[in-house]
Amino acid sequence: MLNNYETLLLMSPELAEENRKEILTNLTGIIERDGGTLTLVDDWGIKTLAYPVRKLTRGHYVRLEYVAPGALVAELERNVRIADGIFKFVTVRLPDAAAPATEPATEPVPATEEA
Repeated sequence: MLNNYETLLLMSPELAEENRKEILTNLTGIIERDGGTLTLVDDWGIKTLAYPVRKLTRGHYVRLEYVAPGALVAELERNVRIADGIFKFVTVRLPDAAAPATEPATEPVPATEEA
């Protein structure tokens, strides 16, 4: 079963542009090779962190959105852990876009007549 996922990557700000692109190419290749479809690569750039992580106060954020089977997420996260330059990441399952949230059905209460 295919689900919508989002992975947020936090990369080292000292990582060269070509190394960053190489990591992203590798990760997108894994998604496409294992039966997923990449829907969005959102590069947020370098941002200041709320607190130091591994003695770094800034990080380069990249957000990936994709549709994939659950087994692909485990393989993608395994490769993220191996990759040099990525020091934090988080993957979340997004709600299905095809099934919008429905509001509870409410029926009008009939007015009672008093004589």
